[in-house]
Amino acid sequence: MTQVRLALLNAAYEGESTRRNFRRELDASLAEFDITDGELPETYDYDGVVVTGSRASVYWDEDWIEPAKTWVAEAIDRDVPFLGICWGHQLLADVLGGSVDDMGEYEVGYSHIEHTGDSPLFDGIDREFVGYTSHSDAVLELPPNAEPLAENEYSNHGYRLGNVFGVQFHPEFDQPTMRKLLENKDLESETRERLLAEVTDENHARTRPASLVFENFVDFVREVRERAAADDGARDVSA
Repeated sequence: MTQVRLALLNAAYEGESTRRNFRRELDASLAEFDITDGELPETYDYDGVVVTGSRASVYWDEDWIEPAKTWVAEAIDRDVPFLGICWGHQLLADVLGGSVDDMGEYEVGYSHIEHTGDSPLFDGIDREFVGYTSHSDAVLELPPNAEPLAENEYSNHGYRLGNVFGVQFHPEFDQPTMRKLLENKDLESETRERLLAEVTDENHARTRPASLVFENFVDFVREVRERAAADDGARDVSA
């Protein structure tokens, strides 16, 4: 079976660990673009697009953000499937007419999340699950007509609108990524040490079911591609 072709929009600035994590989790042919350096695909000829996390905020006045939003909006208009992670989740919500802002607190570490509706994105994931988190911005208002998919006491953690999915948690994180993040964050020493002590094999194992969102998204993209091919075939026959 031919692999699906995904564009990976890497918004992580120095994104080596982000690149490693997404390449490990996504069983697909990936074309990566460092959008913080102004790289964007020259075409929309991809089966789907994944947008990563970032230390930026979607409302910052940085030269690369508006062009990224413009490209994403055009791809969505062309019905290209999307999956946004953390900042990507927020970017997609912003492009689709939702509201993103500082939520006034910082969610970080291993968070308990509940997915609240039936969705192919959460196939195989328990209703209540654990995910890595690191965010102080949140989608405060979903885009019009978006379906909420997951949440906890901090914020929305998942939504869908048509072929667009967003999740606030980090299903791609591994222990080295979480450890490096905590070591470099501006945290009180006691808080940092407590959170670092929680970076264990046991806690990591609890997050693994959440990574199924990648497999589920790739399956969804493949189904969209197959439906489009079938529709094209039917039109050719009837012509």
